[in-house]
Amino acid sequence: MAQIHETTLEIDLKALAHNYNYLSSKLSSATKKLGVVKAFAYGSDSVEIAKKLEELEIDFFAVAYTQEGITLRKGGIRKPILVLHPQSTNFDEIIQHCLTPSIYSKFVLEHFIASAEAHKQNHYPIHLKLNTGLNRLGFDPDEVNYILQQLKNTSSVKVEGIFSHLAASEDPNEKDFTHYQIETYKKVSEEIIEALNYKPIRHLCNTSGIINYPEAHFEMVRTGIGLYGFGNSAEEDKKLIPVASLKTIVSQIHHLKKGETVGYNRKFKAEKDTKTATLPLGHADGINRIYGMQKTNVEVNGKLAPIIGNVCMDMLMIDITGIDCKEGDEVILFGKEKSAENFANNAGTISYELITSISQRVKRKFIY
Repeated sequence: MAQIHETTLEIDLKALAHNYNYLSSKLSSATKKLGVVKAFAYGSDSVEIAKKLEELEIDFFAVAYTQEGITLRKGGIRKPILVLHPQSTNFDEIIQHCLTPSIYSKFVLEHFIASAEAHKQNHYPIHLKLNTGLNRLGFDPDEVNYILQQLKNTSSVKVEGIFSHLAASEDPNEKDFTHYQIETYKKVSEEIIEALNYKPIRHLCNTSGIINYPEAHFEMVRTGIGLYGFGNSAEEDKKLIPVASLKTIVSQIHHLKKGETVGYNRKFKAEKDTKTATLPLGHADGINRIYGMQKTNVEVNGKLAPIIGNVCMDMLMIDITGIDCKEGDEVILFGKEKSAENFANNAGTISYELITSISQRVKRKFIY
């Protein structure tokens, strides 16, 4: 692969296809697949990722907020797009751009029905979100009668889907709670389906649910982090390929004498003669201050170099003592071999936070 000359996030669409096909192998041929492309497709590029997934014949997409769905529509994406956390101020735009709202509360249901009626809609598709224990968004089980009464009084909307979200499907210590969630979801969704007299798409499993709870795949599954190369366990990570690789270059090399310091607040002090390198990215690019102070490292010519001192807005410094390198050489923060999971874990956070934080000012390069 060609040497990069500036900070670049390489996005490997072949790796995306591999991950999609691996996760699909866990499913029956009848099970639909929803790809989660919120947050710029987990920090990469939502339109390019969605285009590739459409090529792979995915069935559905999901985003967090309305504007993310509009971006996909303007980018040419035609598959159904579920907006997971719609706000009432955006309901007109949701209908205008043929997006599918998640309906998760009485307020949202009443206001979306009003908007659909104002737009003279008939059977506009909605997905009902049930709260089965994550306690974040969703109707509680005792609100079913209210939902059914509201639906009975209008023809403006139709329940296309019923879903919930598992709280700890990756955690073997929480199997009892996950089974509780699955059973609660089955009971409440079946109650709704019986009253509707037709069968919406049911979806409950996230990436870890796909892998660990095949009995809960229902008619559709959702995958987010798995598409991007992370399986929430070391064993599954080996079977997936990280889609994104963050690379930069050495801008300048410094030779410090014992006792000299580096960066703001002089947070790194050389205990011996030390060679350091400055890299052209910082917390404005998504490499936050938590990664400084030697908590994690980068790769320079096959050697690991710790990030030293405080991470700056546009730069960070590394200790390259004993590493043969020069200005202009490539530096890898994370990628296929050097895991974003390890980079993040070393600093006390998770891969989700790291990869979704990569700034839009970082150049994107696609590998087809």
